[in-house]
Amino acid sequence: MSFSLSNNESERTDSPSESPVSSNPLRELLGWMKWFAFALALVVLMHQFVFHLSTVKGESMQPTLEEGEWLFINKTMRYVGTPPKRGDVVVIQEPPGSESMHPFLVKRVVAVAGDEVHIRGGKLYVNGSEAQEAYTDSNIEDGRFEPYTIAEGHLFVMGDNRHRYASYDSRTFGAIPVTRVVGRAEWIVWPPQKWRSL
Repeated sequence: MSFSLSNNESERTDSPSESPVSSNPLRELLGWMKWFAFALALVVLMHQFVFHLSTVKGESMQPTLEEGEWLFINKTMRYVGTPPKRGDVVVIQEPPGSESMHPFLVKRVVAVAGDEVHIRGGKLYVNGSEAQEAYTDSNIEDGRFEPYTIAEGHLFVMGDNRHRYASYDSRTFGAIPVTRVVGRAEWIVWPPQKWRSL
């Protein structure tokens, strides 16, 4: 009797349960929605504070940039204390009261705080020396610009297209506060054949 009872208990213990695990479609849907919301929030935060994709409009940055190209904009420089330097291509907020119809402009930093800029004979001079600008394909055709010293916390920006009336930049609206810089343009990411760093 005792042997038979022990054997029955063993059989009941070793037999796997055959009842299926119940699934709740609503619970699964809620789980997916939570992950989607998290991913969306992460993308929004990164777009706000880390990077931005911007489309080139107009010809003010030719020959470096062409209309329709997409740029990868690094926005972290605004938060880690690395201000733009000479030669950087940046996206800036349009200065108040400006003539452009676009909220953002892409330009090149040609002078920083403390620099003196001067344009004469179609050439740009920074601190008395002619700027070496391999990225342009033309002399400056918009005339002279008298010596001008950049104030602290400001930048002097210009378009790479130096043909007459081709670029709306600091020659018109003056030096811009660093705080109006959205970020540094670091890559051309579209079209694929134009992919390169700036």
